[in-house]
Amino acid sequence: MERLVKELAKMPGIGRKTAERLACYILRLPAAEAGELSGAIDELKKNIRNCSRCFGVAVDDICEICADGRRDDGVICVVEEHKDLFSIERTGHYRGVYHVLLGCISPLDNVHPEDLTIEALVDRIKSDPAREVIIATNFNVEGDTTALYIQKRLAALDMQGVKITRPARGIPQGSYMEYLPGAVLADALESRMTF
Repeated sequence: MERLVKELAKMPGIGRKTAERLACYILRLPAAEAGELSGAIDELKKNIRNCSRCFGVAVDDICEICADGRRDDGVICVVEEHKDLFSIERTGHYRGVYHVLLGCISPLDNVHPEDLTIEALVDRIKSDPAREVIIATNFNVEGDTTALYIQKRLAALDMQGVKITRPARGIPQGSYMEYLPGAVLADALESRMTF
């Protein structure tokens, strides 16, 4: 039990008490359901990878979104994590493609620009210029720092006709994309502002 509690407590947002509750829940599960949970985790780790183009969740080399010919690949929405991509997709209002940074700049947590997929984004835009890059990082200190870094990095490329925008209206300072109501997120993306 202690080993399971320690492993569960390593997850983001899971403290010791929640880890203990989860461990007790798992202990009460019938063996078949516990096996299903274990199998789902095992299958996820074996079969899911980052898309080679956008770093989103993929089963193959390219994710379903990048492979979808109906998506507008001239508009790239840059997000911090997979969960942010999922939140935007749930709105049903965005038809462009994505770029997942796999984190945000946070010197206090020893996360620097080179630890993220920012250079891959720059290379992607150099080889296949977009009309617009939406920097949809979280509206907190780390997200704003990351957005500003990306904006400056892209501006240094001197890309003619590429708009760099940020979601606007309705998103309060300190907000996390994954917790925003779909309508607020859709409205913010619709009324984005130029960086």
